[in-house]
Amino acid sequence: MDNNFSVIANNIKARRTIKPSTMNGNKIPNGHIASILELADWAPNHGNTEPWRFIVFEEPAQYCKQHAELYKAANPGESFNETVYNNLSNQANTASHVVIAYQKRGDLPKIPVFEEVIATSCAVQNLLLGATALNIGAFWSTGGMVLKPAFAEHFGLGAEDSVLGVLFLGYTDNQPEGKRKIPLEEKITWNK
Repeated sequence: MDNNFSVIANNIKARRTIKPSTMNGNKIPNGHIASILELADWAPNHGNTEPWRFIVFEEPAQYCKQHAELYKAANPGESFNETVYNNLSNQANTASHVVIAYQKRGDLPKIPVFEEVIATSCAVQNLLLGATALNIGAFWSTGGMVLKPAFAEHFGLGAEDSVLGVLFLGYTDNQPEGKRKIPLEEKITWNK
């Protein structure tokens, strides 16, 4: 195998989910965030629709406050849980940046929505691999209000747009081991 393949393979295999609670609070330079967003922009897509969009929070506390307040508004009275509210309020205390990733529906109706979602997912994977190459930890989350219509409305998404998740980015002092539970041979069928 050539060196380019080895570099890419090592980067893919080194990518890990790093929970925000294990991030150390050190700030990532905005230039690094811009660089990994540029990598996201090179995702494959059908019809050159480039459906990926990102909302970047340089101050994670701003995102957390908005997320917690959305939860509070959606859960009045007895359905409100103070612990959930506090967890959402403090979720990114040690993260450097928060990025909302969403799919913006293009103006080519012949392209199925699922293809736009797949393309945006590829953009997120490019972002995650770029983060790994820069020793930035990342956590892709869909918890809390993230997949609720109120979340999309709050951030100005259109009716046909969809949130794919929130990315918490930060440096970490811990790098967990990678593992796979199912052998690769059980996931592949070779036809001759």
